[in-house]
This record gives sequence, C-alpha cells and structure tokens, in this order.
Amino acid sequence: MPDFKIMPHSLEAEQAVLGSIMIDNFCQTEIMTMLNPEDFYADSHKSIFEAMGKVFNKNIPIDFVTLVEELERNKKLELIGGVDYITFLSNVVPSAVNFKYYCDIVKANSVRRMLIKSGQNIIEKSYSNEDKDEVLNFAEAEIFGISEKEEATTLEHIGRTNGALKEVVDKFDKIAKDPNAMRGLPTGFKDLDAMTNGLQKSDLILLAARPSVGKTSLAMNIMTNIARAGKTCAVFSLEMSKAQLAQRALCSVAKVPMGKPLSGSMQAQEWKRIWAGTKQLENSKLFIDDSSLTTPATLLSKCRRLKAKEGSLDVVMVDYLQLMKSEGGAKESRQNEVSAISRNLKIAAKELNVPIIVLSQLSRDIEKREGHKPQLSDLRDSGAIEQDADIVMFLHNPEKYNDTPTQDEPGVVELILAKHRNGQTGTVKLRWIGEYTTFVNIDEKVRIEKNPDVKDEKEVALSEVEGVDIFEE
Repeated sequence: MPDFKIMPHSLEAEQAVLGSIMIDNFCQTEIMTMLNPEDFYADSHKSIFEAMGKVFNKNIPIDFVTLVEELERNKKLELIGGVDYITFLSNVVPSAVNFKYYCDIVKANSVRRMLIKSGQNIIEKSYSNEDKDEVLNFAEAEIFGISEKEEATTLEHIGRTNGALKEVVDKFDKIAKDPNAMRGLPTGFKDLDAMTNGLQKSDLILLAARPSVGKTSLAMNIMTNIARAGKTCAVFSLEMSKAQLAQRALCSVAKVPMGKPLSGSMQAQEWKRIWAGTKQLENSKLFIDDSSLTTPATLLSKCRRLKAKEGSLDVVMVDYLQLMKSEGGAKESRQNEVSAISRNLKIAAKELNVPIIVLSQLSRDIEKREGHKPQLSDLRDSGAIEQDADIVMFLHNPEKYNDTPTQDEPGVVELILAKHRNGQTGTVKLRWIGEYTTFVNIDEKVRIEKNPDVKDEKEVALSEVEGVDIFEE
C-alpha cells in the first residue's frame, strides 16, 4: 500500500483560534492581522474565518449571533456544521489568554503546507522543463514568494524605545562624530559624491541619455572605480557582450585608445599599461552577465547566488532598462511592462540592500527642444520609472548639439541630477576623453610625460591625481 502523508495541520489549534475570537473582543483585531483564511487547513474553518473577517470589516463585534447571521447570509452555515458547530467553538477554550500561541501553531502549519506545495511544483517543473536556469529561477521564486507573503510589520510609536526616532538621532550622532560614517559608495567623481554622499544602499539610480552620449561608459567608469576599491560589483549587459564591456573597461583603466589595440599599433609603453590594467581588473571583484533574456527575477536570483558565493555584493548595474523583459511574458502594453520592470528592480534593490544603477533611453523630444537639455518627461515608455527611482540622472553633451558655452571647455559633459529623493539636485560637470571612453573630474590637473620611443611625441603617460588614473595629450 502507498504511504500517503497528511498535510501538517492542527484542528485543535484552529478551533482554539476561532473560539478565542468569539469569546474575546480584545484579541479579534490582532488575530485578524496575524492570519488569513488560507492559513486554515479545514475548509469549514476557512469559511468561518472569512465570515468573521466580513463581520470585523463592518466594525461589528464578532460573536455567536453576528457570525451565524453572516454565515446564513452567504448560505454557508450548514456547510460548516450548522449552529451546533458554532456553539462548540464558543465553548472550546475557557479563555483567550493563549491566543498568540494558538495562532503561531496555525501559522507554522500553514507555512509548512506552502513549502510542501512549492516543493511539489518545483518537482513537477523539474520533470517537465529541461532548461536548468529556468527551473532554478522558478524554484527560487517559489520559495521567495512564501517568505514575501510571511513578511509582516506592525505600526509602532515613533518615539518608543528602539523606535524610528531613536534610530534617526543615533544616525545623526554617528555622523557628527565621523562625517564619513554614513557615506555611501564613492563613484570616483568627487562632485557627484559630494551631491549624493555616495551611492546609498537600496537606492534605485536611473542614468538616462540619448544614444551615443556615453551613459554606458560613465556607468562602467563608476563600476570599475568601485570594483578597484575592493567592492563586489555585478554588471548585467543586455546590449553588449562580456568581451565588448571588458575591452572598454581595460582600455579605460589602462588609458589606451581603443583603436590602437584593435589595429595592432600599440607601442611598448601602451602594452605596459594594458598589462597593468589587466592586473588591476583581474584582482577586482567585477562580474559581468551578458544574457539578453534577463528579467528582474533572474537578476535577483543571480545576485543572491553571487552574494552567497563572494560573501558580499555592493552595487549592481543594468544596461539597459528598455531591453529588459518582464516575468510571464508581455503585458497589455510596453508601458505597463516597463512599469512592472522598474517596480521589481526597486524591490530587488531593497531586498539585496545595494544600489542598483539602471541605464535608460530618452525620447526624441529632446531633439526638438531649444537647448536640448533632458528633463523628467523625456523618460521613455513609462512615468513609473521616475516614481520608482530614488535618483534620476541625465547625461547631456552640449557639443552633440553645438551648444558648448565657450570654446574653452572642450569635452565638457553635464551630469544633471533631476531627482534626488534624499538630497539636493543640480548639475555636475565632467570631462569626456573619448579615445579612452573615460570620464574624469572637471578640475583634474594632468602631469604630462613624453615617451622617448614615440617620434611624434603624441604618446601620453599615466598620471595619478587623487587616486584616479587619467591621461591627456
């Protein structure tokens, strides 16, 4: 005979919970927030708890009379055992003093049943689907879904012991003693760091621009700066391959024009810088994923694994939003799909407790506007991106539109902070060195060294300025 196992449950604990609700009005509110109908194993108990919830929502005390009346109205009184069973529940416990203990038993059995059902779903999916990544993502989503359902918070007084107010005052005190105590991840761009206080944990940071302005280069400059400082960085590239991003990163770090290694015309000094840059990146914790089928769920799954493997995860970058897909296929419209993606990325940033930098395209409205400066209404596909993001930054290159204020500022690019949920907005000026696909601080001074091996003396050398490697002819 097959060994059939009964799902975890305790009818006695369920009866005790329902009985406690009926005999004590003071515990009704707390029980109604702790449990839901699906937490009960017996169908009759689910129906009774649902009826209790309807009475409770009418702001009427739950007792024998009001409960029987609600069950009769919904034609469920006889299905649950009639008036006799309601009478039995009224007398099943002498007092409601232990109601929390009964609720804990019911909730624990409910979670165990959900885990068993999820396990069965994972087994079935494993048999029917040969794609291991899809099965792994499904399994993680199933388990994460249970923990997400069980996550609960309660209202607490702002000024109580260990409350929110004390947490804020402690934070201010810590900053007063050490101004760098609460500083976020430094990007390597000092004016940007001064305005944002570094990249903060759980922030969704949107970096948007028109095509070919340099948003991928700037984001990769930030990621390599953070990675070279010993932090763990994850880059999800839906547009470029791993090799293309690695090529950009290496030439940027080594300060070698990309055209030279691709044409085989590097000099000895440039080879030295390439090998030095290679060593730096090899010793960093920069990880790249170039799957074009990335969704917020797969991103979260891969980041969880990386965090478990490396022991930490400090920042995530996505290039770029409009190429990302949502779970479960396309929505009613692309706008709804992008809204769902941006919302899920914000949830991922909160769960992973790291800043997530998301690149985005801007609409063509900029081209028609005088001055060509981007604004929040230019965000493509969805206004939800603006709502979900903690910081929205636009990259604007005046030279692209021949709008350079003066001829004395060649290569100056504006990084516009259009939204900053926890700080100031404004504009940061950076200098773009195109041949190295590198942005540098606007006021960095460069020490020039001539290379005697190069006859035309156009070779440039490495210079250290405030820990940032830069070159200039």
